[in-house]
Amino acid sequence: MPTTAIETTTDQQQAGLAGITIHNPRTGEVLWTVPEAKPDAVARTVEAARGASPDWASTAPALRGSALKAAARALDAAARELAGLNASETGRPVDESLAGIAAGVSTLEQYAELGPVHRGLSLRGNALASDYTVAEPRGVAALLTPWNDPVAVACGLIGAALVTGNTVIHKPSERCPRLGEALGEVLAPAFPPGVFRTISGGAGVGALLAQAEVDVIAHVGSSAAGARIATAGAHVIRENGGNDPLLVDRDVDPVWAAEQAAIGAFSNSGQICVAVERIYVHEAIARQFCAALEAEAALRNGNGTVAPLVDGRMRDTVHAHVADALQQGAHAVEGGVLPDGPGSFYPATVLTGCTEAMEVMREETFGPVAPVQVVETFDDGLRLACSGRYGLAATVLSGNIAHIQQAVAALPVGTVKINEVFGGAPGGAAQPRGISGAGFGYGPELLDEFSRVKVVHIAAPPAADPRQDRS
Repeated sequence: MPTTAIETTTDQQQAGLAGITIHNPRTGEVLWTVPEAKPDAVARTVEAARGASPDWASTAPALRGSALKAAARALDAAARELAGLNASETGRPVDESLAGIAAGVSTLEQYAELGPVHRGLSLRGNALASDYTVAEPRGVAALLTPWNDPVAVACGLIGAALVTGNTVIHKPSERCPRLGEALGEVLAPAFPPGVFRTISGGAGVGALLAQAEVDVIAHVGSSAAGARIATAGAHVIRENGGNDPLLVDRDVDPVWAAEQAAIGAFSNSGQICVAVERIYVHEAIARQFCAALEAEAALRNGNGTVAPLVDGRMRDTVHAHVADALQQGAHAVEGGVLPDGPGSFYPATVLTGCTEAMEVMREETFGPVAPVQVVETFDDGLRLACSGRYGLAATVLSGNIAHIQQAVAALPVGTVKINEVFGGAPGGAAQPRGISGAGFGYGPELLDEFSRVKVVHIAAPPAADPRQDRS
């Protein structure tokens, strides 16, 4: 791990700091306390990023891409140390943390190549006139990133913002502040002073950044926080909460469908933005599906592969959703009970007999919970899958092309996945809907989000009148 301190550390220390105390989610023990930036430190950070903006904006895109490649190499070299911090602060297993860091490296490399070929458009007017567009950086970008895949998500936003010529202030989640600081230490040396800066803090620091003189804000996190940030004067890109449905048609193998549901609901202990949050299964295969899903959950609980939730606060929220469902008549056929012992573990849980009145079906639970509602027809399931305030993603398991086309047309979400809960081609992008966010969060389209367009109209001047004396 490089020893270069992130640029804001000295400012924060001089300003006087509150602290963010992190507990090990596996044992409950205190790991460390990380300083939190005061308002004057936030202001100085924004001022420094503003000062570095003109030179970085005028740097050739190819050179910005080269700097991003250097950052990717540094990240790859530090992967093991960063994965250890991720495991310590969020509880995510080291091998999964390494996979997330590898994805971050790949994303930085991808934007290093895409940035220099990010191009404008042209439109021909008459024979001696044309219009064309020039992409320019927005200026100072404030990036507020989450804890559940902290390196991969951050690198996507960092890479796109920097390669398009913006200076960046990155505020990682307060649930993994040491990891966020370490990521800043790794990446910052690849760029000129002031171009990439990291600042630590919770929601208050995020609010200060959103209210500051920044030009673009990218936020990945809860819908409640996203709604507040959406009112900022800057251009805002948001990927927020989801309550993603899984619709299981009558013609699919129920055991395979249960495997897909388990992957979607239990991976990373359900702490994935596009996790399966509610399941609608056709009554024709419901019994076999539920039995297979129960077995999938029991297997994970028995072999200890369910990692802890990020902290006790998250576990309290998850269990409150489960308790509400049980009180309203759902059945926990597996899990659903707070475990004894230290840490913030929660078992893989399967709830049957669920209804739309239950919180677990209406809100984002963000834990290893698979609530199931049986439906009489595909149309009934699709109608329920289309309900709610969220619009992040949805999955349909079906071999019926008519049903698939019907679902793709009807589902009010940014991403529809057919017969695979996770996946997608590299560079894919989507626009969340509803309270799940706005703007493209990934792919080449993210370069457009971090740019503004200037239209140039150019025409030839009229020919000089040879009768005029210009001496």
